[in-house]
Amino acid sequence: MNEKKFFIGDVSSVMFGERSDRVFLFIHGKGGNKKEARRFYDVIGDRGYQVIGIDIKKREEDDDVYPWVIVPKLKEVMGYLKRHYKEVSIRANSIGAYFAMLAFCDDEIKQSLFVSPIVDMEKLIKDMMKWANVTEDDLRKKKKIYTDFNQILSYEYLIYVREHKIKRWNNKTSVLYAENDNLTDINEIKEFTYKHSSDLKIMENGEHYFHTSEQLEFLKNWERSVLLDL
Repeated sequence: MNEKKFFIGDVSSVMFGERSDRVFLFIHGKGGNKKEARRFYDVIGDRGYQVIGIDIKKREEDDDVYPWVIVPKLKEVMGYLKRHYKEVSIRANSIGAYFAMLAFCDDEIKQSLFVSPIVDMEKLIKDMMKWANVTEDDLRKKKKIYTDFNQILSYEYLIYVREHKIKRWNNKTSVLYAENDNLTDINEIKEFTYKHSSDLKIMENGEHYFHTSEQLEFLKNWERSVLLDL
Protein backbone atom coordinates (compact mmCIF):
# COMPACT_ATOMS: atom_id res chain seq x y z
CA MET A 1 0.00 0.00 0.00
CA ASN A 2 1.29 3.43 -0.92
CA GLU A 3 1.58 5.86 2.04
CA LYS A 4 2.89 9.41 1.81
CA LYS A 5 3.26 12.03 4.54
CA PHE A 6 3.18 15.64 3.41
CA PHE A 7 1.83 19.11 4.21
CA ILE A 8 -1.05 21.02 2.64
CA GLY A 9 -0.07 24.55 3.60
CA ASP A 10 0.77 24.06 7.29
CA VAL A 11 -1.67 21.15 7.71
CA SER A 12 0.10 17.87 8.46
CA SER A 13 -1.39 15.22 6.15
CA VAL A 14 -1.01 11.60 5.13
CA MET A 15 -2.15 9.99 1.87
CA PHE A 16 -3.03 6.32 1.45
CA GLY A 17 -3.48 4.43 -1.80
CA GLU A 18 -2.40 4.47 -5.41
CA ARG A 19 -3.01 7.46 -7.64
CA SER A 20 -6.72 8.00 -8.38
CA ASP A 21 -8.95 10.86 -9.49
CA ARG A 22 -11.24 10.12 -6.51
CA VAL A 23 -10.36 10.95 -2.92
CA PHE A 24 -11.87 10.83 0.55
CA LEU A 25 -10.75 13.52 2.99
CA PHE A 26 -10.72 12.03 6.51
CA ILE A 27 -11.31 14.52 9.35
CA HIS A 28 -10.86 13.18 12.87
CA GLY A 29 -12.75 14.16 16.01
CA LYS A 30 -11.52 15.52 19.36
CA GLY A 31 -8.46 13.65 20.51
CA GLY A 32 -8.00 11.96 17.13
CA ASN A 33 -5.34 12.34 14.48
CA LYS A 34 -4.64 11.84 10.79
CA LYS A 35 -3.46 8.26 11.32
CA GLU A 36 -7.08 7.15 11.78
CA ALA A 37 -7.45 7.50 8.02
CA ARG A 38 -5.46 4.27 7.64
CA ARG A 39 -8.28 2.17 9.12
CA PHE A 40 -10.78 3.81 6.76
CA TYR A 41 -8.53 3.20 3.76
CA ASP A 42 -8.23 -0.47 4.73
CA VAL A 43 -12.03 -0.66 4.49
CA ILE A 44 -12.61 1.19 1.22
CA GLY A 45 -9.25 1.23 -0.58
CA ASP A 46 -10.24 -1.58 -2.94
CA ARG A 47 -13.02 0.62 -4.33
CA GLY A 48 -10.67 2.91 -6.25
CA TYR A 49 -10.26 5.76 -3.76
CA GLN A 50 -7.29 7.44 -2.23
CA VAL A 51 -7.72 8.61 1.36
CA ILE A 52 -6.08 11.71 2.83
CA GLY A 53 -6.04 12.19 6.59
CA ILE A 54 -5.23 15.54 8.16
CA ASP A 55 -4.39 16.78 11.65
CA ILE A 56 -6.75 19.62 12.47
CA LYS A 57 -4.55 20.60 15.41
CA LYS A 58 -1.11 22.00 14.63
CA ARG A 59 0.44 20.70 17.85
CA GLU A 60 -0.45 17.85 20.19
CA GLU A 61 -0.33 20.21 23.18
CA ASP A 62 -3.07 22.48 21.78
CA ASP A 63 -6.03 21.85 24.09
CA ASP A 64 -8.63 23.92 22.30
CA VAL A 65 -9.53 23.81 18.62
CA TYR A 66 -11.50 26.81 17.44
CA PRO A 67 -13.56 26.93 14.23
CA TRP A 68 -12.23 30.35 13.22
CA VAL A 69 -8.79 28.72 13.10
CA ILE A 70 -9.80 25.35 11.64
CA VAL A 71 -12.27 26.44 8.94
CA PRO A 72 -9.73 28.49 6.92
CA LYS A 73 -7.32 25.53 7.06
CA LEU A 74 -10.02 23.20 5.78
CA LYS A 75 -10.82 25.59 2.95
CA GLU A 76 -7.15 25.57 1.98
CA VAL A 77 -7.16 21.76 2.03
CA MET A 78 -10.28 21.70 -0.17
CA GLY A 79 -8.56 23.99 -2.65
CA TYR A 80 -5.69 21.52 -2.88
CA LEU A 81 -8.06 18.58 -3.37
CA LYS A 82 -9.97 20.34 -6.14
CA ARG A 83 -6.74 21.02 -7.97
CA HIS A 84 -5.63 17.39 -7.80
CA TYR A 85 -8.83 15.32 -7.95
CA LYS A 86 -11.95 15.18 -10.09
CA GLU A 87 -14.11 13.89 -7.23
CA VAL A 88 -13.90 14.75 -3.53
CA SER A 89 -15.75 12.97 -0.72
CA ILE A 90 -15.67 13.47 3.05
CA ARG A 91 -15.40 11.04 5.95
CA ALA A 92 -15.59 12.85 9.30
CA ASN A 93 -16.01 12.08 12.99
CA SER A 94 -17.86 14.08 15.65
CA ILE A 95 -16.63 17.71 15.74
CA GLY A 96 -14.76 17.02 12.50
CA ALA A 97 -18.14 16.73 10.78
CA TYR A 98 -19.20 20.05 12.31
CA PHE A 99 -16.06 21.75 10.99
CA ALA A 100 -16.59 20.14 7.57
CA MET A 101 -20.11 21.53 7.29
CA LEU A 102 -18.89 25.01 8.25
CA ALA A 103 -16.03 24.93 5.77
CA PHE A 104 -17.53 23.10 2.78
CA CYS A 105 -21.16 24.25 2.67
CA ASP A 106 -20.54 25.93 -0.71
CA ASP A 107 -18.46 23.12 -2.21
CA GLU A 108 -19.54 20.24 -4.39
CA ILE A 109 -18.93 17.08 -2.38
CA LYS A 110 -19.58 13.71 -4.01
CA GLN A 111 -20.46 11.94 -0.76
CA SER A 112 -20.17 12.63 2.97
CA LEU A 113 -19.94 9.93 5.62
CA PHE A 114 -20.45 11.36 9.11
CA VAL A 115 -19.95 9.30 12.27
CA SER A 116 -21.43 10.71 15.51
CA PRO A 117 -21.58 14.22 14.01
CA ILE A 118 -22.08 17.32 16.14
CA VAL A 119 -25.02 18.99 14.40
CA ASP A 120 -26.00 21.65 16.96
CA MET A 121 -22.87 23.08 18.56
CA GLU A 122 -24.70 25.83 20.47
CA LYS A 123 -26.89 23.29 22.24
CA LEU A 124 -23.86 21.14 23.06
CA ILE A 125 -22.03 24.12 24.58
CA LYS A 126 -25.11 25.01 26.63
CA ASP A 127 -25.37 21.40 27.81
CA MET A 128 -21.72 21.44 28.91
CA MET A 129 -22.33 24.72 30.73
CA LYS A 130 -25.13 23.00 32.68
CA TRP A 131 -22.88 20.03 33.48
CA ALA A 132 -20.26 22.46 34.81
CA ASN A 133 -22.84 24.64 36.59
CA VAL A 134 -21.72 27.67 34.57
CA THR A 135 -24.09 30.46 33.53
CA GLU A 136 -23.71 32.48 30.37
CA ASP A 137 -22.96 35.53 32.50
CA ASP A 138 -20.16 33.57 34.25
CA LEU A 139 -18.71 32.66 30.88
CA ARG A 140 -19.00 36.18 29.52
CA LYS A 141 -17.09 37.58 32.50
CA LYS A 142 -14.35 34.93 32.64
CA LYS A 143 -14.06 34.39 28.85
CA LYS A 144 -12.73 30.83 29.37
CA ILE A 145 -13.60 28.23 31.98
CA TYR A 146 -11.81 24.89 32.38
CA THR A 147 -14.18 22.11 33.43
CA ASP A 148 -13.48 18.98 35.47
CA PHE A 149 -14.61 16.84 32.50
CA ASN A 150 -11.70 17.97 30.30
CA GLN A 151 -13.53 20.58 28.23
CA ILE A 152 -12.78 24.26 27.82
CA LEU A 153 -15.80 26.55 27.78
CA SER A 154 -15.21 29.69 25.73
CA TYR A 155 -17.50 32.70 25.47
CA GLU A 156 -15.93 33.63 22.13
CA TYR A 157 -16.73 30.13 20.86
CA LEU A 158 -20.35 30.42 21.99
CA ILE A 159 -20.79 33.73 20.18
CA TYR A 160 -19.11 32.33 17.06
CA VAL A 161 -21.44 29.35 16.76
CA ARG A 162 -24.46 31.59 17.19
CA GLU A 163 -23.26 33.76 14.34
CA HIS A 164 -22.24 30.83 12.11
CA LYS A 165 -25.09 28.37 12.18
CA ILE A 166 -25.16 25.49 9.70
CA LYS A 167 -27.97 26.65 7.44
CA ARG A 168 -27.06 24.79 4.28
CA TRP A 169 -25.70 21.32 3.56
CA ASN A 170 -26.87 20.02 0.21
CA ASN A 171 -24.38 17.20 -0.33
CA LYS A 172 -25.33 13.52 -0.32
CA THR A 173 -24.75 12.46 3.27
CA SER A 174 -24.93 9.24 5.27
CA VAL A 175 -24.90 9.42 9.07
CA LEU A 176 -23.98 6.75 11.60
CA TYR A 177 -25.29 7.49 15.09
CA ALA A 178 -24.91 5.56 18.34
CA GLU A 179 -27.95 4.97 20.52
CA ASN A 180 -26.03 5.95 23.69
CA ASP A 181 -24.37 9.05 22.27
CA ASN A 182 -23.93 11.38 25.26
CA LEU A 183 -23.19 14.53 23.21
CA THR A 184 -25.98 14.63 20.63
CA ASP A 185 -29.61 13.76 21.27
CA ILE A 186 -31.27 11.38 18.83
CA ASN A 187 -33.94 13.97 18.05
CA GLU A 188 -31.23 16.40 16.93
CA ILE A 189 -29.85 13.77 14.56
CA LYS A 190 -33.26 12.89 13.20
CA GLU A 191 -34.07 16.57 12.63
CA PHE A 192 -30.73 17.10 10.87
CA THR A 193 -31.05 14.06 8.60
CA TYR A 194 -34.65 14.93 7.74
CA LYS A 195 -33.81 18.57 6.98
CA HIS A 196 -30.85 17.62 4.78
CA SER A 197 -32.34 14.46 3.23
CA SER A 198 -29.56 12.32 4.67
CA ASP A 199 -29.44 8.59 5.30
CA LEU A 200 -29.39 7.56 8.96
CA LYS A 201 -28.16 4.35 10.58
CA ILE A 202 -28.40 3.85 14.35
CA MET A 203 -26.27 1.35 16.27
CA GLU A 204 -28.14 0.00 19.27
CA ASN A 205 -26.14 0.31 22.51
CA GLY A 206 -23.37 2.12 20.64
CA GLU A 207 -21.37 5.05 22.02
CA HIS A 208 -20.35 8.42 20.63
CA TYR A 209 -16.78 7.16 20.20
CA PHE A 210 -16.71 3.94 18.19
CA HIS A 211 -13.82 1.97 19.71
CA THR A 212 -14.77 -1.55 20.84
CA SER A 213 -14.30 -4.49 18.47
CA GLU A 214 -18.07 -4.80 18.06
CA GLN A 215 -18.47 -1.09 17.35
CA LEU A 216 -15.59 -1.04 14.88
CA GLU A 217 -17.01 -4.03 13.02
CA PHE A 218 -20.40 -2.28 12.83
CA LEU A 219 -18.65 0.88 11.60
CA LYS A 220 -16.72 -1.02 8.92
CA ASN A 221 -19.84 -2.74 7.61
CA TRP A 222 -21.70 0.58 7.51
CA GLU A 223 -18.88 2.32 5.64
CA ARG A 224 -18.87 -0.43 3.02
CA SER A 225 -22.66 -0.44 2.68
CA VAL A 226 -23.11 3.29 2.08
CA LEU A 227 -20.16 3.79 -0.23
CA LEU A 228 -21.28 4.90 -3.68
CA ASP A 229 -20.62 2.42 -6.47
CA LEU A 230 -17.89 3.14 -8.99
